[in-house]
Amino acid sequence: MKLSMWAMVKGQFNKLPPVSEADLTGKTVLVLGANTGLGFEASKHFASMNPGRLILACRSQSRGQAALEELQAKTGYKKAELWIIDLADFASVTKFADKFEQDGGRLDILVENAARAQLKYEATKDGWESSLQVNCLATPLVALRLLPRMMQTARQHTTVARIVVVSSEVHYFASIPKELLDRGNAIATLGSKDYCTPRIMRASYPTTKLLNIYFMRGLNEYLGPTAPIIVNAVNPGMCVSELRRDLPAVIAFISRIVERIMAFTAEEGSRQLVFGALGEAKNPDALRGAYINQSRVEEPSDFVIGSAGHKAQSQIWNEMVDILKKVDPRVSETIDEYLSGA
Repeated sequence: MKLSMWAMVKGQFNKLPPVSEADLTGKTVLVLGANTGLGFEASKHFASMNPGRLILACRSQSRGQAALEELQAKTGYKKAELWIIDLADFASVTKFADKFEQDGGRLDILVENAARAQLKYEATKDGWESSLQVNCLATPLVALRLLPRMMQTARQHTTVARIVVVSSEVHYFASIPKELLDRGNAIATLGSKDYCTPRIMRASYPTTKLLNIYFMRGLNEYLGPTAPIIVNAVNPGMCVSELRRDLPAVIAFISRIVERIMAFTAEEGSRQLVFGALGEAKNPDALRGAYINQSRVEEPSDFVIGSAGHKAQSQIWNEMVDILKKVDPRVSETIDEYLSGA
C-alpha cells in the first residue's frame, strides 16, 4: 500500500470510532510511557474496565507518581502501580524485567507505547543513537523478556494475551537503503554517530517506526499462527502529545500550530492502543500480525510487504536479536523456547 501526504492529512479529519471496551477483571495490563499523552489516556481507559492490576511503566519517579495520583482521582481506580523503567538504559530495562519475573504475577496485555523523536544525534550511555535505542531496541527487549510470563499467563488462564506496538503511518515514507543492508550491520550503522548526519536524523523517526513494524511482524511470524499471544502494531495518527518536546524551537513552534489545526487529541489517539489490546474480541486472530489504523486492519507499506522488504525484515530481526542477546542473555532463552526458527 502507498500513502500520499494528502491522504494522511485527510485522515486526520476522520471521525474516530469509540474506544473498545471489555471486562478486565483479574487481568494485568502494563503500559510503557504511561505518565503522559497516549500512554496516560490509554491507562485511563484500561482503569475504567477494572483490571486486576494496571502497571504504569514510566521513566520519571516524580512524573509517574503525579500520573498515578491523577489516574486515581479521575477514574476512582485504586489498583494502579508505578514501575520505573528507562528505555535509554539497557540495565534499567533488564532490572525492570527481572523485577517482573520475581513479582510472580500474570501479564495479559503489554502496550509498548514509549517513543522518542530526535533531529540531533544524541547517544545513550549504551552508545546508541537515543531514538533508535528507545524505539527499536529497548522496546523489543521488554517484549522478549516479558514474553515467557505472557505465554505462561495465556496457558494457565486459557486466554489470549496481547502485545501492542505503537508505530506510525510515517513508516510509509521510510525505507532502508540497499547499500546499508548489504553491509550486514544495518542496525549498528543506523545507531552510529558517523552515520547519523543532520540529513539522516531528519528521517530517523519514520525509520524507527518502520523498524517497529518489522519487529511486530517478525515476532508474530516466529510465534506462529496458533500461539496464545496476539501481537500487532497500531497507528494513533498525529496527536497532541509530548513526542515533539525535544525538537528545535522553530520546528516545535510550527508543530504546535499544525497540531491545533489537524491533530487528534491524546484521548482519540489512545483509542487505537486500546483497540490493539481489546478489539475484535470475538475474532482476535483478525489482529494477529496486523497493522491497525483507525480501528481497522490496513496493509503496511509496499516496502514492508514486498520481497525486498521481507528480506530486510529477516535481516533486521536477526541483527536485533544478536544485539539483544549480548545485552541480556535471557533473550536467548526466550528465543529458544518460544520462537520457533528465530
